[in-house]
Amino acid sequence: MSEENPTPQLIDNPQHDSGRVIKDLLAGTAGGIAQVLVGQPFDTTKVRLQTATTRTNAMEVVINLLKNEGPRGFYKGTLTPLVGVGACVSLQFGVNEAMKRFFHSLNDRKSETLSLTQYYFCGVTGGISNSFLASPIEHVRIRLQTQTGSGSNVQFKGPLDCIRQLKNAGGIMRGLTPTLFREGHGIGTYFLIYEALVANEINNGMKRNDISPLKLCLFGALSGTTLWLMVYPLDVIKSIMQTDNIKNPKFGKTMGSVAKTLYAKQGLGAFFRGFGPTILRAAPANGATFATFELAMRLLG
Repeated sequence: MSEENPTPQLIDNPQHDSGRVIKDLLAGTAGGIAQVLVGQPFDTTKVRLQTATTRTNAMEVVINLLKNEGPRGFYKGTLTPLVGVGACVSLQFGVNEAMKRFFHSLNDRKSETLSLTQYYFCGVTGGISNSFLASPIEHVRIRLQTQTGSGSNVQFKGPLDCIRQLKNAGGIMRGLTPTLFREGHGIGTYFLIYEALVANEINNGMKRNDISPLKLCLFGALSGTTLWLMVYPLDVIKSIMQTDNIKNPKFGKTMGSVAKTLYAKQGLGAFFRGFGPTILRAAPANGATFATFELAMRLLG
């Protein structure tokens, strides 16, 4: 698709409109919550695979989890992303909107829309900014997801206890560097693909509000799948950093040392461990995210 073709914005009004922005943020929060609820079982499976110390597969992980922890085990660590999603989405969309205004002023407002390249960089900036919240939130979630004990046998008694222990150990922000790379390029690509697909419908005479929920789900699914195809090895590195020993990490303290150690111990295939559940998750979770976002926008007016 040519960059000169009209591409609708996630936040449509280039002028400052606090009421419009608030509605966008509320809709984005609804989409984020839908993503967490739909995608959490897949994400728990993925993290268990990524951080397994012995050879296993997705089916074994699911069977053992159901046997030892029950269906609720799939939703370990869910509270943290649900609580944090509002702040994450607010920051991500807020920065995204600020960058759109910047590019509009740079373009002298010659068009109501931006180029695809500019939309990509809006997403990149929003993703990088969001990383500073997403990294600690995901760190806490992953620590809780990978606990296999129960009662007094677990290391972390809940999200608050996990935050306290990680903070006391000076490790709450571990994994920030790979998160920055993952979120920056990943979110830039994510929004770009979705908006390009929506733009194609509009260029064919369809109004944005008339696009069916089924198509919105499909567009979100394709966007989410593309995101993970672009950044998956970075997510593996992040997960290992965030499940390694807090005080004396076995894989090293930097993204480079973790990648080097992982490759030396387990080979190239280790960087794609858990890829299957992630791709399976990408379609329903991101389809739900964008469909919920768009339908909430229509409801809010």
